[in-house]
Amino acid sequence: MLRCAGLSRSFGALKAVDGVDLEVAAGARHALIGPNGAGKSTLFRLLTGVLRPDAGTVALNGRDLTRLSEARRARLGMSRTPQHSSLFASMTAARTVALAVRRHGRVGVLPRREPAVWDRVDELLDAVGLAGRGGVAVPSLSHGERRQLEVAVALACRPTLMLLDEPAAGMSPAESKRLVELLAGLPPEVTVLFVEHDLDLVFELADTVTVLHLGRVLMSGSPERVRASERVREAYLGTGRREELFLT
Repeated sequence: MLRCAGLSRSFGALKAVDGVDLEVAAGARHALIGPNGAGKSTLFRLLTGVLRPDAGTVALNGRDLTRLSEARRARLGMSRTPQHSSLFASMTAARTVALAVRRHGRVGVLPRREPAVWDRVDELLDAVGLAGRGGVAVPSLSHGERRQLEVAVALACRPTLMLLDEPAAGMSPAESKRLVELLAGLPPEVTVLFVEHDLDLVFELADTVTVLHLGRVLMSGSPERVRASERVREAYLGTGRREELFLT
């Protein structure tokens, strides 16, 4: 579904992303992890078109996206939730999703009586666990509910690939559990690539894990293989014990 080859981006003398090769299979729940400063956020910005690479290519489902804008990539099936919430505080949950549904359908502002839009809004809110919360103003939603709403907005674009940047950041254990259930329950035709620091969540949800370190891919493989890796342990903890990183 997604392939990048030789992707690089520098900021002055700092090589934030250094020759990254990455493949994400169709239907995967693929996690991208690594210590702070590993290049995860910069790589996400390169994948979504927020930043242009110094070198390398990005392809979605076989189509080269490297020089396309962020908006064009979204039209081709790439949808992203941001690291920090960017919802409209003046709107309700339902109207927030309606805005995304309308924009994706290339239609203008529609009245409440337009059934197709609002049926889709109700469907999306139900899908992310917000049924009955559509009339609630965004500031009145809990942090976890706002994250769920962001997923609904992303799904409104009918993506083939969703990129989630630290979706569980700031969530309580109960909210993280609901997030795992939500993402695991997405239809198989939606591929998910996510950056996450909560390693318990990563190893519960992901079927493939890629580890970045100092802007490069340290390893990529099954969660079991990554958990057992001495190189991953050292990247996170130096010479500390694995049990300090992966709690059982």
